Amino acid sequence: MQHFTQAEIRYIEDCYEDFIKELRNKFDSERLTRIEKAFRFANAAHEGTRRKSGEPYIIHPIAVAKIVAKDIGLGATSIVAAILHDVVEDTEYRVSDIENMFGDKVAKIVDGLTKLSGDFDSRQALTLKKMLMTLSEDVRVVLIKIADRLHNMQTLESMPANKKTKIAGETLFLYVPLAQRLGLYTIKTELEELSFKYKHPEEYNQITYFLHNQEEKRNYLINEFIKPIKVKLNDEHFDCEVTHRLKSSYSIWQKMQKKGVSFNEIYDILAIRIVIKPNPVISEKRQCFDVLSIVTDIYKPKPDRIRDWINLPKVNGYESLHVTVMGPQGKWVEVQIRTERMDEIANRGFASHYRYKDITTFENELETWIERIRDHLKNPDADAFEFLDDFKLNLYGTDINVFTPKGDMISMPQGSTIIDFAYEIHSDLGNKCIGAKINMKLVPISHVLQNGDQIEILTSKNQTPKLEWLKFTTSAKARNKIKDAFKLEKNKHIENGKVIVEEAVLKSGAILTSNNLKKIVGHFNLNNKDQLYSQVGMGFIELTNLNEILGRKSENKLVKYWNITFGNKKREVIEETEEQEKKTHKKTKNKIDRKNLLY
Repeated sequence: MQHFTQAEIRYIEDCYEDFIKELRNKFDSERLTRIEKAFRFANAAHEGTRRKSGEPYIIHPIAVAKIVAKDIGLGATSIVAAILHDVVEDTEYRVSDIENMFGDKVAKIVDGLTKLSGDFDSRQALTLKKMLMTLSEDVRVVLIKIADRLHNMQTLESMPANKKTKIAGETLFLYVPLAQRLGLYTIKTELEELSFKYKHPEEYNQITYFLHNQEEKRNYLINEFIKPIKVKLNDEHFDCEVTHRLKSSYSIWQKMQKKGVSFNEIYDILAIRIVIKPNPVISEKRQCFDVLSIVTDIYKPKPDRIRDWINLPKVNGYESLHVTVMGPQGKWVEVQIRTERMDEIANRGFASHYRYKDITTFENELETWIERIRDHLKNPDADAFEFLDDFKLNLYGTDINVFTPKGDMISMPQGSTIIDFAYEIHSDLGNKCIGAKINMKLVPISHVLQNGDQIEILTSKNQTPKLEWLKFTTSAKARNKIKDAFKLEKNKHIENGKVIVEEAVLKSGAILTSNNLKKIVGHFNLNNKDQLYSQVGMGFIELTNLNEILGRKSENKLVKYWNITFGNKKREVIEETEEQEKKTHKKTKNKIDRKNLLY
């Protein structure tokens, strides 16, 4: 083990001091002492260990803890766990040691992070399943894991080229959609940009060049656009901060790929953000819509580009008003309007809700999504790839909000159908569903739901789940319920068929033996007796000629094999043998004749 130089030891202390400086106004002395203790312990445990870049390894846990504290906004327990997250995996210390020194909560988080260690392979769906099982137990484990991945991406330069591409692919596949689902938009965007940079370096450099090339022109447009808005907001006594941001390189590239257009044809590269400071006298919703009214008085909106995520927040808690308006020089510009609270939630996601008192609604929405994860994990029969196929629709997709006849709002994955909705409400409703009424119009069970639909499910007592329903179901709950219904129905048919077969054999005067059952299975060209029971139970097979079937003598297995395999060739073999004997006899006779001639 190499020892660090004095310069490296000072560097470690400076990094820690820089990190802890930001926490001193946030935490009391007791929590700061716990964080200090975790750092000293981890620093000693990682003593002499270096990263691929050559820097002391402890710099990585400090950086992860900083992301957890600053960018995600988690508390002291999560910060301690972030500092310790690699101790069990990389040193001789065990989870029990962490528990003894830092308590049960920290130990469980560190244990969860240790189980998720190693490279993720997008082809190994079991890894995703493991990640999601952890998420359903403690969301903090995944939040710290996302922070860990962010710092790894920030320091990816020192890795070999093939490793860069692989890690970037994993990040886009798993961590980006997870960050989005948990509302970590700032981290999600940075993960996308870094992944794009290493996975598609040429395209990344080209778009970065285009953006840089248009910077001067863009700044002029921004100033021209913002000026009248600021004046009007000031006149109306709104305390707002007006900023601008560029669409990320990755988002621009995605849109270019999706629409098959060039960089110059992407019109919404620019977005203006108006963040309203709190006013206790006026509700947040009213403030946002008043600002929207000011903006659309100045610039004409694009009718199909108004998004209201304040009345109907996204499932991860995101709230904002988005409107695209026609700005100076005939350029479309997106304007985002939100309060400071909404802005913090947009940037920090899940964790930021705990800074505000009313988090019940968001927790319920998050719990709904995590419950869907549990539904996927409940199916032990599904192989890893079937699990991934089922789940990716919910992981990558966005949610829509639909309504029951009584007006209750239900969040569903985008692409959900009537049958998905029916099973979301109740299993019996799904099993008996024959269609629905949406906005007073009859639709089939395969109809895809749209945001805002009000749905009345229609049922029939004679309806049963159909296997073809699986072709147009999206939610795990619906798919699992349909599969469960078929398993139950199949078991009923097998039990019923078994009784019918056994009674029929005994009625024919034969003995109920495995040999007799094999005769029946073989007669109907089936694979096993369960298949026989099932076919009989469903009424597909009638046992009307059992005396004839059971009256046949079973052939010796060797004879049967010979007949099946060689029966058609038997005569040919005999004929070939006879012909060969004739030839041999003829040759021998000729030799004898020639010999006799010599004498």
